[in-house]
Amino acid sequence: SSPPSSQFKATFQESYQVYKRYQMVVHKDPPDKPTINQVRLVPVSFEDPQFKSSFNQSATLFAKYQMSVHKDTPSDCGENEFTRFLCDSPLEAEHAPNGPECGYGSFHQQYWLDGKIIAVGVIDILPYCVSSVYLYYDPDFSFLSLGVYSALR
Repeated sequence: SSPPSSQFKATFQESYQVYKRYQMVVHKDPPDKPTINQVRLVPVSFEDPQFKSSFNQSATLFAKYQMSVHKDTPSDCGENEFTRFLCDSPLEAEHAPNGPECGYGSFHQQYWLDGKIIAVGVIDILPYCVSSVYLYYDPDFSFLSLGVYSALR
């Protein structure tokens, strides 16, 4: 699957439908669990329009998560702390000719539902691996097991 072969691309939708059906029947996932169309991979860059336009919503969600799940105080999870912890990265974005379409670097993998972000996986895409840095989610959607979903995805 990495880089995606023609066989992988040709059978992706069918494979995804089997996976989704399995999750609903065996694990009782709700049908509105985020789908492939509701996940956006956004480069962590204040020059990227998608990152800039979703920054406030991401930072607000981070604070809600930190205060609810980790019992942080509001001053522990403000915009500056969010930026320092999950936006400032030593990685330089790079688009290698034989690399993934999105390139290498730090990304926020945003999970959207009904027009709002409900989870963000902070990941680094490197030449030989993907590193999961952190995941935060809206505690109101904890029943979706978004951490497990993100790890499997």
